[in-house]
Amino acid sequence: MAAAGHALVDHHCHSVLGRDLDAGAFAALLTESDRPAAPGTSFLDSQLGFAVRRHCAPVLGLEPHCPPGEYLARRRDLGAPEAVRRLLRAAGLETLLVDTGLEAIPGAGPLLPLPDLAAAAGAAVREVVRLESVAERVAAGRVSARSYPDDCVRALAEAVRDRDAVAVKSVLAYRHGLDVDPRPPSAAETARAAGEWLARLDRHGGPPRLTHPVLLRHLLWAAVELRLPLQLHTGFGDPDLTLHRADPSLLTGFVRAAEPYGVPLVLLHAYPYHRQAAHLAAVYPHVYADVGLALAHTGARAGAVLAEVLETVPFGKVLFSTDAYGLPELYLVGAALFRGALASLLDGWTADGSWCAADADRVAAMVSAGNARRLYGLRAP
Repeated sequence: MAAAGHALVDHHCHSVLGRDLDAGAFAALLTESDRPAAPGTSFLDSQLGFAVRRHCAPVLGLEPHCPPGEYLARRRDLGAPEAVRRLLRAAGLETLLVDTGLEAIPGAGPLLPLPDLAAAAGAAVREVVRLESVAERVAAGRVSARSYPDDCVRALAEAVRDRDAVAVKSVLAYRHGLDVDPRPPSAAETARAAGEWLARLDRHGGPPRLTHPVLLRHLLWAAVELRLPLQLHTGFGDPDLTLHRADPSLLTGFVRAAEPYGVPLVLLHAYPYHRQAAHLAAVYPHVYADVGLALAHTGARAGAVLAEVLETVPFGKVLFSTDAYGLPELYLVGAALFRGALASLLDGWTADGSWCAADADRVAAMVSAGNARRLYGLRAP
């Protein structure tokens, strides 16, 4: 198997819950939706739900595809700390690059702190700073409209430095859509937008939620100035996102405008627009394509999705991730489906003479970990 034996760097993920979960809370973390399942149905009955019982059950001492009730009972018997440790260790990950913009799950509690996540996984952990979270913390400090843009830039630089972050991330796709003016906003435009947004916060109260397109553009360009890789959510997600406005091809103007800066732009997830992301990575030297999240949610069809990503993108521009969140199972499922899909594809291409075995092994090493190490400046163990 061409993919066997290679380390994995999970370049985009989140922390997990360290507590036991009931059946409803567990199933709710198997979907991108924040709504309940339709009456009489369960999110366990999905490609991801089936993949969990296939790949995770043996790690907990059960038969593959055991009934969901049996799986959850065994998980509770082991206790959350042991189940989390077993599942994370079984994923066999070398390094986790964790987006810390999500610190808790509503109704389920806080996620594990990064040192606890690292200890459970037996892996190195580095941080990815979420742009919008930093900007919202600045706004919560009751700053003035005039100072807000510079305060954001300063706070972002401090967050990156203090956390020794290896990258930053934007959720522009959720907050507005990727169809924004690609140009940097002027100082006057940004200050005016800050005044409008902060005035709305004063009138309506509640925690700040940044959705103003001008301020989101300001953040993107502040990130470019940091010269760190910029991860961008593209493609499917929860109902807060309008899918057609998350098509990565909508970022083409920004991609062109940012190219002279040489800052790597990493297009996360992308599905069902993964071919668009692959095209951008193929034609722009600073764009990279991610194969995370979609593989877990497509389950038995993961190989078809990965094959479509690899149709046109240069192999040095593809990155592995799980986008695991909440459940340690999602780390293991993401890793197992990626390894299986990659091995099946590369072994098939080698068997029919399209590739040689040495090239297949080299590409497997690149996509699994080498590309991420190079892009984020990580050292191999």
